[in-house]
Amino acid sequence: MTRGKVDGITALADERGVIAATAMDQRGSLKKSIAQARGGSPESTAEDLVQFKQAVTQVLTQYASGILLDPEYGLLALRSKNPHTGVLLAYEESGYDATIKGRRPSLLPDWSVRRLIAAGANAVKFLLYYNAFDTEPINAIKQAFIERVGAECVANDVPFFLEIVTYDDALGDSRGLEFAKKKPDQVTRAAAEFTQAPYGIDVLKVEVPINLTFVEGTRAFGGAAAYTRSDAMRLLREAASVATKPFIYLSAGVTDGVFRESLELAGESGVNYAGVLCGRAMWQDGIPIFAREGETALLAWLEDRGVKNIKALNELLLEGARPWWTVYGGKENIEIVARLAQGAPSGAVETIS
Repeated sequence: MTRGKVDGITALADERGVIAATAMDQRGSLKKSIAQARGGSPESTAEDLVQFKQAVTQVLTQYASGILLDPEYGLLALRSKNPHTGVLLAYEESGYDATIKGRRPSLLPDWSVRRLIAAGANAVKFLLYYNAFDTEPINAIKQAFIERVGAECVANDVPFFLEIVTYDDALGDSRGLEFAKKKPDQVTRAAAEFTQAPYGIDVLKVEVPINLTFVEGTRAFGGAAAYTRSDAMRLLREAASVATKPFIYLSAGVTDGVFRESLELAGESGVNYAGVLCGRAMWQDGIPIFAREGETALLAWLEDRGVKNIKALNELLLEGARPWWTVYGGKENIEIVARLAQGAPSGAVETIS
């Protein structure tokens, strides 16, 4: 690995090499949630998003190794973060064009990897909606797109975190039973595809491959079963086994209790995950507080409930998460190499200390 890649990942990890990061890059979904919490009036504004992100960043980065923000509304929040917390900046436009089949990816038009680094990024994140069973032309577009983003990150010697959110429009609700049955295969196939070298990805940000609501024997079980507990543990291991790069779990909008139980199950399964990038599970219950009472009330809620949430999550990471270099057999097996002008590595010059 090159020095920039290693330093960027290290900046986002704790002293053990585990990525214990908070996600606060939501844009369209956050704006909609604030408006809904107000009953639609008054509508949420850009200033609402800026204030919410600042509050979350100010409080939760005291307990997080990294913070994921967007350059559209999140840059002011960097002023209030813990100086020891690393920064991951999002490169994708929020949402997708629902009038075009396939949830095609798009970049923020006035940003580049170089500009994100200049704005304070230790690493770059891109979110990709992916259906492994979609048509070849649609997935070829997405694969080529990610190759281009990966090449841009290589050229700028900065880590590339790819967030993969799986879907299947033919199965409807991604939180429903039918999709739950297909989700493990979706997540596994997506991880197997994008862990390959041509994409230039350094860390995969993936969904927990099972929906805990449909796992018999869990606290979150809702009554309809897609898998037994032993099935779920096997599926967690199978999805993890295909990754040749470090991977971390995203919370995917579930509650903090459900996300923690998912991590408990992953730990019990012996899954080699390198940490989390947890967003809404940590702070979503503060949205109604902010919508009704403002930023000061949100800060008070975060200092209480938000801190409890992140501390409980960090305790689980102490038990179950592994250092990001574990997938390579230990940091002693990673050599720091120099780069040629075009970005190709050339010659080992040092190892990670």
